[in-house]
Amino acid sequence: MYEHFFQCPYCWEEISMLLDPSVSKQVYVEDCEVCCNPIQLTVVFSNKELVQFEATGIEQ
Repeated sequence: MYEHFFQCPYCWEEISMLLDPSVSKQVYVEDCEVCCNPIQLTVVFSNKELVQFEATGIEQ
């Protein structure tokens, strides 16, 4: 597992999430551990190295 730190697109707090490098491209939703809003994560690994990470808010 790979721990990645980033800012929540809603509350701007720094949070971290564990990412799985065994899957090369992932798109999924996780709730912020601070404000509980849903964040869409786009994660891309190449040779088990993180090459792209995007965290965006979801229109409700």
